[in-house]
Amino acid sequence: MTTDEKYIRRCIELASNGLCNAAPNPMVGAVIVHNGRIIGEGYHARCGEGHAEVNAIRSVKDESLLKESTIYVSLEPCSHYGKTPPCADLIISKGIPRVVVGCIDPFSQVSGRGIQKLRNAGIDVTVGVLEEECKNLIKRFVTFNTQKRPYITLKWAESADGFIDIKRENGSPVVLSTPITSMYVHKQRAEHKAILVGRRTALLDNPSLTTRNWYGANPLRLVIDRTLLLPSHLKLFDHSTPTLVFTEKEKANEANLDYITIDFSKDILPQILTVLYERKIQSLLVEGGTTLLQSFIDSELWDDIYVEHSEKILNDGVKSPTIPIGIRKQYESRDKIYVSHYTR
Repeated sequence: MTTDEKYIRRCIELASNGLCNAAPNPMVGAVIVHNGRIIGEGYHARCGEGHAEVNAIRSVKDESLLKESTIYVSLEPCSHYGKTPPCADLIISKGIPRVVVGCIDPFSQVSGRGIQKLRNAGIDVTVGVLEEECKNLIKRFVTFNTQKRPYITLKWAESADGFIDIKRENGSPVVLSTPITSMYVHKQRAEHKAILVGRRTALLDNPSLTTRNWYGANPLRLVIDRTLLLPSHLKLFDHSTPTLVFTEKEKANEANLDYITIDFSKDILPQILTVLYERKIQSLLVEGGTTLLQSFIDSELWDDIYVEHSEKILNDGVKSPTIPIGIRKQYESRDKIYVSHYTR
């Protein structure tokens, strides 16, 4: 590992701290090094607040050292005025002589302009250090801005013989997760801006879809209820957190409860994703049943799939969704349960 790679890797570590709150901005980390010693660090903690470079520079106790330092940043410094001034201008004003960038910003208002502004000011700029890792860090931001939809994660737990539940019209679902993996699900909820289930899951499981077992904000709750047959006593309709209901009916909105009319004679998934894009929802977690999950898979509208593999055997029930052959997969282990992680 080169020196530049070492410090860019530290930028990536710092940037990941912004996963829950940086959106719709990308996660970014920055490190300032003087004579082989880190003198400043920062990351973009929350949309509308200081960018990584700003926070890193603010953390330096002796600003005179900046004129002899290198600033490492996982993403190209911005060059335009948004909610905060351009970071490229700040770097220039502080006289930092060298900048190392992980990857170029795909956002059209930046995309190389920040790097060019730095070079025009006489600053030595290195680009493309751990580029793929840095691009992976901002994959949600890239998907949202290039595909005009949220980054989509599908998640389910299945038995050892490939079922996600028993066949039922009422009663509680089969528990295939452990307390640890259940906590991880709540962590995933905190890391996504919206969560979606279908009508049947809402009716049979009566989920809260909140982050009760993890620190973080509740995601925007989404449910599909074509003819508005779901009973009002369900937890999704408790008005405790914002919820969208996708329906073909017209109904007045209530406190924390919006009814969105879509055309069910057409494919509803693009319509739902368009609504979320217009509301600047950058990430979506889908926890529905097999029918809803399979519809996302068949439409190739997904980016990550997480499947928990329980040791329980059900013998019969609701079959788990089918994942196309040849999709990249890696295994993780959580509390003695294996998890398959598929990526596009």
